[in-house]
Amino acid sequence: MNLLSVPVDLDHRPLPRRIGLVTLATDHTTEVDFAVLPPHCVGVYATRIPFANPVTPETLAAMARDVTAAAALILPDEDLDAVVYSCTSASVVIGDQAVREAIGLGKPSAQAITPISAGFAALRALEAQRITLLTPYTPRTTQPMADCFEGGGFALQGVSCLNLTDDREMARISHATIIEAARAALAPDSQALFIACTAVRACAIIDRIEDAVGVPVVSANSATLWAAARACGVTGAVAPGQLMRAA
Repeated sequence: MNLLSVPVDLDHRPLPRRIGLVTLATDHTTEVDFAVLPPHCVGVYATRIPFANPVTPETLAAMARDVTAAAALILPDEDLDAVVYSCTSASVVIGDQAVREAIGLGKPSAQAITPISAGFAALRALEAQRITLLTPYTPRTTQPMADCFEGGGFALQGVSCLNLTDDREMARISHATIIEAARAALAPDSQALFIACTAVRACAIIDRIEDAVGVPVVSANSATLWAAARACGVTGAVAPGQLMRAA
């Protein structure tokens, strides 16, 4: 074996900025949507958190105990620019502030991002106060989210849901169905449509949904992707849609 005497120079980081993703064990969608970031010199590093279907307030709440450990597992003892917790409904059931505090315990220097905190910021960036909410969930899981949006100061013009209970099926909703559901859900006088659930594959077709409904559209993943990109100093559009052109 030849032991080389070549001096080894180490770069500070393989990529200058980096984010962590805390995704559900059953998630098929978030990592795919966030794959647009590495070409912008942002590394994306994911870990999984235990989750068992069906999607109910009880199963969502059970994830609370694992958030801190999951965040800490992403590049241990190294800094991240942001950590995204990728579950809209759990952010509501556990409590958005509680989720962000749990992330902070695991990664104190990272900006904690949830679909709710990012979604609210996105809608405000679009100057949308009257919104329609569309979810793939049951009415029982959707109602706390509707209450959360109203508590956040938004006027809900309409709330619609698809009555699914398995997030693996939510990830299989066709693009055509998403567009048709958005068109059917949009209530008159809405200034924007918010599509909940990080499993739903709406992020990559936001522009097509906007063309169909005629107002800005924010999905759970488009909101967190936008927030994560901005946390890393990326100012350009990294995906389709009006939000991605917002500052």
